[in-house]
Amino acid sequence: MNTVPLTSASDVFAWMDRALARNIKPGLERMEWALERLDHPQRRLKYIHVAGTNGKGSTAAMIDAVLREAGYPTGMFISPYVTSWRERIRFDGEPIPEESFVRWANELRPLVGEMAESGPGAPTPFEFWTLLAILYFAHEACPWFVVWETGLGGRLDSTNVVWPLVSVITTVGMEHREWLGDTVSEIAREKAGIIKAGVPVICGETSEEALSVIAETAKNKQCDLYVRDRDFAVESVSSDLDGHRFHFRNVYRRLEDLRIPLAGAHQLSNAAVAAMTLEILRQRYATVIDPEHFQEGLAKTDWPGRLEKVSNRPMILLDGAHNPDGMNALAETVRQYGDGKRIFVVAVMKDKDVRDMLRPIADLADLFVATQVGGESRSLPAEELAAELRGLSPDTETVVEPVAENAVRLARGRATEQDLITVAGSLFLVAEVRPMLVRTEEA
Repeated sequence: MNTVPLTSASDVFAWMDRALARNIKPGLERMEWALERLDHPQRRLKYIHVAGTNGKGSTAAMIDAVLREAGYPTGMFISPYVTSWRERIRFDGEPIPEESFVRWANELRPLVGEMAESGPGAPTPFEFWTLLAILYFAHEACPWFVVWETGLGGRLDSTNVVWPLVSVITTVGMEHREWLGDTVSEIAREKAGIIKAGVPVICGETSEEALSVIAETAKNKQCDLYVRDRDFAVESVSSDLDGHRFHFRNVYRRLEDLRIPLAGAHQLSNAAVAAMTLEILRQRYATVIDPEHFQEGLAKTDWPGRLEKVSNRPMILLDGAHNPDGMNALAETVRQYGDGKRIFVVAVMKDKDVRDMLRPIADLADLFVATQVGGESRSLPAEELAAELRGLSPDTETVVEPVAENAVRLARGRATEQDLITVAGSLFLVAEVRPMLVRTEEA
């Protein structure tokens, strides 16, 4: 076995490419095997476990922001990232230091070798990240709370090895059918797999098909279930592309004049779920969160790449919408804004149901720029994406530019100051073009 220590993040990533499994492998046996040999470090921490088809990242970011505003050291584990790999694991809003990442990778390295040679098999990259986050939080950062986002589904997701204070399910939609099921009910059952006996559940999903499954699971496990628009709700005061002002009410009290700097009607639902989760922490676990902590924390929520406005003239929005529900939410917002042409710069992954995903924006665009994500083998080639777009909207001009940054430049060149450019279809696309756009806007 190679005993030369890894000394940089680059070393770790190169080793990960060699040592970790390449395919998605749902199941908890590898995580449970590893955690037993690590003496169960996950048991040292208090989790808020967040699952959902859409909205879980935004909801997690709001919960994190309010807890930190209230003075609680807070860790957050998310997937995927937008601006840097270090964002996956955060403590008090700061990404994991590279030296900490390297330290805990070296700690896990011999265990990974043992798993591959004589254990249940090499872990997947996401399992490795999950194990590293647990070690970092349990033994180094030591947060009071950890906001813990699932990666895929819930029941068999590698994050589902913790016993949380609160289980949160934001929404249920049709995504990852090859892993989660072909119906909303089947997917809801996978999401509901994070529900633990006696642990309160916050649910932002209101459709009867999904909610009935979640409610049945909560009842069987003797959990109190709090459902949006039944046990808690928001009342919109004002909305624009800079965010929302709203009031929040729940079974315990009412909070006035809250604000989030996140655009899109769906973010109001996410804010309601986040606020109710925080209320449960107050009521059940003696967590001190005053009204001003809600106000200040929510107003400071930072979640790039989700209907993020990065330019005003022309207006440019970045949105990581990558499934039909996400695209529907994006389309609803785009319809409300822009006095000129609507230009979409789009890239999608091969494993998506491309037509279903793009259908919500098919009739909105005056121009499509089809592109792809550089260095990402799962990205659908720009020419194939263009063919799909032309099939959906034959009367809309569609041009091809395989290099994502050049696609954005092309869109800007075709836009006037009154037009709206939307970059969407994948968080990988947003991550690739955002640095260029932010630099340009700041210059």
